[in-house]
Amino acid sequence: MKGIAIGLSHRSKEILKRLKENKFVNDIYIAGYSKDDVAHIEDLQVKKPREILLQKWPELDLIIFIGSIGASIRIINSFLTSKDQDPGIIVIDNKCSKIVPLVGLHQSNAQNIAFQISNLFGGQIIETNNSKDESFLNLDSFGNEWGWKRSGNIQDWSKLVIKQAKNEEIFCKQLSGNRLWKTSESGEIINQKETGKPDSTFHVSIFENNATNWHPPVLWIGIGCERNTSKELIANSLNNLLKSRNLSQQAIAGFATINIKKDEKGILELAEEKNLPVKFFSKKDLSTIIVPNPSNVVQKEIGTPSVAEASCLLAAGEESKLLEEKRIFKNQSGAVTIAVAESKNQYNPTHGEIHIIGSGPGDISFLTNNARKALSRSTIWIGYKMYLDLIKPLSRSDQVLIESKLTEEKERCSKAIKLAQEGIKVALISSGESGFYGMAGLLLELIQKIRKESRPYFEVHPGISSVQLAAALSGAPLMNDFCSISLSDKLTPWSLIEKRIEGALVGDFVIALFNPQSIERNWQLKSVIDQCLKSRPCNTPVLVARQVGRENQSKNFFTLNTIPFKKIDMLSIIIIGNSQTTLIDEIFLTPRGYLQN
Repeated sequence: MKGIAIGLSHRSKEILKRLKENKFVNDIYIAGYSKDDVAHIEDLQVKKPREILLQKWPELDLIIFIGSIGASIRIINSFLTSKDQDPGIIVIDNKCSKIVPLVGLHQSNAQNIAFQISNLFGGQIIETNNSKDESFLNLDSFGNEWGWKRSGNIQDWSKLVIKQAKNEEIFCKQLSGNRLWKTSESGEIINQKETGKPDSTFHVSIFENNATNWHPPVLWIGIGCERNTSKELIANSLNNLLKSRNLSQQAIAGFATINIKKDEKGILELAEEKNLPVKFFSKKDLSTIIVPNPSNVVQKEIGTPSVAEASCLLAAGEESKLLEEKRIFKNQSGAVTIAVAESKNQYNPTHGEIHIIGSGPGDISFLTNNARKALSRSTIWIGYKMYLDLIKPLSRSDQVLIESKLTEEKERCSKAIKLAQEGIKVALISSGESGFYGMAGLLLELIQKIRKESRPYFEVHPGISSVQLAAALSGAPLMNDFCSISLSDKLTPWSLIEKRIEGALVGDFVIALFNPQSIERNWQLKSVIDQCLKSRPCNTPVLVARQVGRENQSKNFFTLNTIPFKKIDMLSIIIIGNSQTTLIDEIFLTPRGYLQN
């Protein structure tokens, strides 16, 4: 997405800088000041707003103004044409306390971007559209969030949106693509019966014979061709084939062929032009696919009875179906064979994203602004039910929350990857800090197993760990070197845990213990404390904090020889002081050494 931000006053410099740093825009400008005033901010250009828009308006997807709404409207007024063509416009005040999505709330995704800015900067978003007030589905834009592409003229879509605004019943006929959108609060309002009125119905399918269509990327185009067949012949042949079956170009997920075509110029140029992937398969793999039209000639020449039909079926995966058997097209510039298969699952990994989010220790106030931004950007949230419940107040009516059980970590990660490969933005939720006994490690292990070109974008968003909050509630016990050790031996052998405890004691580290005790693991904690008592005085201060950041939060101080083992469970965090740690008037402190200097 191509976006710019324009500051209308000198006070907007820092906001402009943050907008670019957080990748909301590509370029930043400021109006009416000399270059010397903004020299310390990299890439900040000085230019008159109208000159900028005269040059860039046709190519822009988003414009963010920092300053007055009135001034912003006067600047853009003469450039506006139609909501289907204009870029999204957002106005932010100079304190970033108010964020107003002004134009392109649907088509340009300005509303969602405004939410992200609001969550990151802490400002209040001001909305005026019906979709938010009525929990309506943004009919003409919601498919973008599910990796789909839209067809149909803007007038037909506008008529549908107007009917929805009048509280008329809206219908959807979906034949392909992900159906999870129906489980959102907004999606449940849409009638899924196939008997709806034509002018009140939108379609989700591979076909383009309806006035209002969303097209999921589920079609795989199998291609076989003579060497040096032109891109034009391949493209024209594909267009003719698709038109004859009323199939949409926008439903194409990618191309597929045999791996000896990795350097076939016509195929590569077409794929680049359409920004679509090409899957290459070996003759051995292609030979395993049963096709309706095997060829002895192809078998003799390249060692497999089918290229076009077999490759599109292989690319489409399990439960795929061959929509169009191979057809051969020829002219003086070569010959091409094309077949089409429909996949059960969408495929659009370059559009998908995975945001691995640490939601903090409990209370929603501990969620970072960076995590809030990622949550607002994501269409689907996946997590353990208890963690999702804690952040559920931040969800919108068009977002889908997928709950799972505590022991289903791998399933959650695999689900997130699958959805992101379909072209959907997904938030994978951990409690605390996702890279600290959380979901980040497992997700990245699975990501590493995927070929780099097929990986969706991913980002780890740090959170506040329960040990940080426990320390803050008690004083400053982690002011000097410390270590954290989980006492759960489900994934780590107990012998290794004992060595880590021994090393921490030798190094005189403050020790934070996670997962200290459960009904099944009821002896490990006492074993560790007995180990500590061999190296540290029995009156070494110890914090036992439980349910930190949540409604039943508690903190209690003990010593190594007075720890109440029966009152400790998996919801507890234990911090054991080192030789320097003190507990005075319930201030738990490990000195850094400043007063000794």
